Amino acid sequence: MASKNALLGSFLLLLLSSVAATPTSNSGNAETDALMELKAALDPSGRAPALASWARGGDPCGRGDYFEGVSCDARGRVSVVSLQGRGLSGSVSPAVAMLPGLTGLYLHYNELRGAIPRELGDLPELSELYLGVNKLSGSIPVELGRLRRLQVLQLGYNQLSGSIPTQLGELKQLTVLALQSNQLTGAIPASLGDLHELTRLDLSSNRLFGSIPSKLAGIPQLATLDLRNNTLSGSVPSGLKKLHQGFRFDNNLELCGSHFDSLKACPDSDDNTDDQMPHKPEPTSIKPQQIPQTTSLNKNCDNGACSRPSTLSSGAVLAGTIIIVAGVAACGLSVFSWHRRQKQKVGSSVEYLEGRLSLDQQKETCQKSGSSSSLINVEYSSGWDTSSEGSQQGVRLSPEGSPSVRFNLEEVECATQYFSDINLLGKSTFAATHRGIMRDGSVVAVKSINKSSCKSEEADFLKGLRALTSLRHENLVGLRGFCRSRARGECFLVYEFMSNGSLSRYLDIKDGSAETMILEWATRVSIIKGIAKGIDYLHSSKPSKPPVVHQNISADKVLVDHLFVPRLSGSGVHKLLADDVVFSTLKGSAAMGYLAPEYTTTGRFTDKSDVYAFGVVVFQVLTGKKAVSQHLLRSPVGGQESGGGAKLDDVVDPRLGGRFSRPEAAKLVGIALLCTSEAPGQRPAMAAVLQQLGASQ
Repeated sequence: MASKNALLGSFLLLLLSSVAATPTSNSGNAETDALMELKAALDPSGRAPALASWARGGDPCGRGDYFEGVSCDARGRVSVVSLQGRGLSGSVSPAVAMLPGLTGLYLHYNELRGAIPRELGDLPELSELYLGVNKLSGSIPVELGRLRRLQVLQLGYNQLSGSIPTQLGELKQLTVLALQSNQLTGAIPASLGDLHELTRLDLSSNRLFGSIPSKLAGIPQLATLDLRNNTLSGSVPSGLKKLHQGFRFDNNLELCGSHFDSLKACPDSDDNTDDQMPHKPEPTSIKPQQIPQTTSLNKNCDNGACSRPSTLSSGAVLAGTIIIVAGVAACGLSVFSWHRRQKQKVGSSVEYLEGRLSLDQQKETCQKSGSSSSLINVEYSSGWDTSSEGSQQGVRLSPEGSPSVRFNLEEVECATQYFSDINLLGKSTFAATHRGIMRDGSVVAVKSINKSSCKSEEADFLKGLRALTSLRHENLVGLRGFCRSRARGECFLVYEFMSNGSLSRYLDIKDGSAETMILEWATRVSIIKGIAKGIDYLHSSKPSKPPVVHQNISADKVLVDHLFVPRLSGSGVHKLLADDVVFSTLKGSAAMGYLAPEYTTTGRFTDKSDVYAFGVVVFQVLTGKKAVSQHLLRSPVGGQESGGGAKLDDVVDPRLGGRFSRPEAAKLVGIALLCTSEAPGQRPAMAAVLQQLGASQ
């Protein structure tokens, strides 16, 4: 009997265990199924490379499977789907509602069509929804008003129609509402004035009419209100005056208000009533710059009381002529403005097939998505405090390198065309680098680092970031800023862009190659001296910075600007990365011979290990080859001038055709040999190398 009870107990325990395990399994399968339905809808042709890794039967949150653009939370649920700028031309599937842990959905900058699924309102954790710069149509689902944790709603640059749902006023945590450049009609809901956390509201370039609700002026955090290019009318609430340049209302010809210099005074009112009915201004009160775009020649003719043409005074004729000319010009401007806005929405189909927008379109779209100041509208809701001013999204660096104001991640996304593959400069296991064009026209390189590759402790990461921002030298690639998105799980380093690429590009050039020039001797010597200056700066101790060991000097890490001035990249980045990531990057260095011999026994980097890597780079520059033989590194005679002429000819790049200075070459070979000595104590300090090179800081 006891045996039977024990057997029954074991059976019940096994049954309960299997039942308890079922929900997790079903949940995992359900999320995979939801992602596969989402994939089929987003990419009906099945040709998008970004979705090639999404496989049925895989586990998006498992260790062995990889779903590009998908991140998971600590509970093993899909939390982020990030597929912006991937050329997707399908639609958004309602199956996305089967991802209950989703906090961020980033599908902007694609060519998605169809309606916005109302099922999105069933995602209780969703905090950021980006569907802008697509071709979505239909109305804005009222169900989005149920997303009580939503902080950013970006639906701009689509073809949405209908009115703005009043239910959006229920999104009490919303900080950004961007609905610009659609076909929305109706009045602005007064309920939007209940969004007390709102910092930016962009309703520009739609077909909205009616008055501006006075409640908008009472939003305490509001910094930007863009209502341009609509048909709004009536008195502008005087409280909006506090927004200064953040309030934009151009091309709403029926607006009035004496509190704003560019507006006419409202007739029959003292402008103290904010929500008065729209008044049609008398013709005599129209200022020249406010003549309606569709001026009618019969507008002043009431009840047939127009004077005959023969009795018109010369002044009236002149005035009429001016009105006609102004009307025609305004119509022309209106057509041009419409064309321009259409151009801003998305590029042509051909351009999207190529995977990019034109430069003009990129800059225009980015400019409209922000305010007049590109550094004020920060849309990412959480992040590290990286400046003394308490900025939570990032820092932009002043020319002196000190943190100044908040760095806008939206600007970085626009600059890189949402990290489009067409702008990809390089990719490693822990980071990717994209070329970008900022709103001021400057070209940058944006390095995106996976959050899992960074220091696990936030304090350690910030300590590394402060050290990184202290490095400023003419032979280092300048860091312009830093920002981070917790929802995307990435942090971003924004650097100056070096137009001539890396030094490795000029090594192993094939004879007759027209793609890359062969560096002249004087240029090679200048590059060697510049690299030495940069390393000496890192190793030196200054009041503004501690000494820094680079740890990963190579030809790939030496970038060349438009004047062929060398700039060392990657300086101090290891201070931001987890130890295992740093170690993984050493495999490539070891394979190319940059790793100092003592590292295999000590496991430590010192300034002398940087000197060793510098010596290897000098040999690469001299020979024009990536691979440097160990025989060359151990040769005792390569740098001797006496009787060493033939040996120098064997060392120096033969593509120079003998056009180089033999004494200078001999000195450089001697320096390289000293720097690559097996014993660290025999290697010179970089300050001594600079003296030998005759290069002063």
